Amino acid sequence: MSPVDHSHFRHSHDFVRDFSRGERRTRFVIVITGVMMVVEITAGLLSHSMALLADGWHMSTHVSAFLITAIAYYFTRRHASNVQFSFGTGKIGVLGGFASAVVLSVVAFLMAGESVHRLFVPLSIHFNEAIAIACIALTVNLVCALLLKEDDHSHPRGQDRHRHSHDHDLNLRAAYLHVLADVFTTFLAIIALTSGKFFGWFWLDPVVGLVGSGVVFSWAYSLLRDTSGILLDRTPISSDLPEEIRRAVEADGDSIVTDLHVWQMGTGKFAAIVSIVAHEPKTSDAYRELLREHEELVHLTIETQHCREDHESLTSS
Repeated sequence: MSPVDHSHFRHSHDFVRDFSRGERRTRFVIVITGVMMVVEITAGLLSHSMALLADGWHMSTHVSAFLITAIAYYFTRRHASNVQFSFGTGKIGVLGGFASAVVLSVVAFLMAGESVHRLFVPLSIHFNEAIAIACIALTVNLVCALLLKEDDHSHPRGQDRHRHSHDHDLNLRAAYLHVLADVFTTFLAIIALTSGKFFGWFWLDPVVGLVGSGVVFSWAYSLLRDTSGILLDRTPISSDLPEEIRRAVEADGDSIVTDLHVWQMGTGKFAAIVSIVAHEPKTSDAYRELLREHEELVHLTIETQHCREDHESLTSS
């Protein structure tokens, strides 16, 4: 008797989308931001401008965050077929986004602390040099923001409305928020520096810094909330998928979902474990067919049990 081939029952856990475009753009942004960081630090040292020097070191934190993004992309791609990752490597990018959000939070607190310090201990600012370099930095950051911004063409077609909020590359979003934070703070710095140069409003610089730190922290908090929920396997609050699974399975009037676990494994990819009790249970393949329209549900485990009780006692227990 020849051995049975079970290979057709196995399936791959490589659920990760093609992030090569985002990875290439991130590498390019690392080079641009790194060069700008060196220019700002050098200019700050030569002109004795603390504003430029501080912004240069501030930019170094973003370079570190971009490196985290690039490393996450590399490991996601490198271990995509590694069987030791039970549900694939989709969460590596999410972990990179979480780490970047932590860095962004630290940057926001440092900005706030420095701004408060400068309110009480103002520094002499070299306005001409600072404004010139800040304008160059703003241009560079705008270019980087355009490179890292996700567009609608990067998402798969034919997806329902409720899936879009979970279909963003959180790793790339983290890098984008770092650049956006630089764009925002640099723009505010130009306003503050210009006001200080022409109107003598030296107090505006630290005040603008405080406002900027608050906005940056709100972005960091939003990213921390989204990434931590995925890392902790929390059922997505904004997703209708759990209710749609329950509705599809129980549509026959006999089957009842007694236990349901839905969690996000990565960008736009979900897994579910469904326990079903029925007087006349269908086959697992029949229940899978009911959920086939949900392309985002890439890993589905179904458990069926035969029930001899009436449904009223089952639902009330």
